[in-house]
Amino acid sequence: MSDLEHRVGVKEANLVVRNLRLCKVTDENCDALIEEIDRLFGIDEVSYNIRENVIHLAYDATHLNLEGIETVIRKHGADLHNDWWTHTKESYYQFVDQNIKDNVTHKPWSCHATPPNRHNKHKE
Repeated sequence: MSDLEHRVGVKEANLVVRNLRLCKVTDENCDALIEEIDRLFGIDEVSYNIRENVIHLAYDATHLNLEGIETVIRKHGADLHNDWWTHTKESYYQFVDQNIKDNVTHKPWSCHATPPNRHNKHKE
C-alpha cells in the first residue's frame, strides 16, 4: 500500500492497528462514539464489533494517540474493559505510539561523520 491509499494525514510508515475490548457500550452511544472517533485527524479506519465488544482502530501514531481516543470513548459513557489483558495491551500500545512519535522528530547522527567546522584534510 502507498500513502495515497489512506486518508489525509495518515502515512503508511506510521500506521498502527489496535484492537481493544470496551465495556458500557450500548446501542444508543455506539454510533455516536464511532462517528466522533472516525472524524479525528489521523484516523484511517474505525469499527466496533458489538457481539465481542471490541473496537478496531487504525491510525497514524504521529498525529493521534490512544489516550486521545480513550478520552472520546469515555466522553460517550463507555470505557476500556477492566481486565489484565486489555490493560497490558493498552500499556504496550501507548509505549509504541510514543516511540513512533519520538522517532519522527529524532535526527540521526553518526560517529563517522565529519564535524561541521572541520575541513577535509585530503582536499587540496
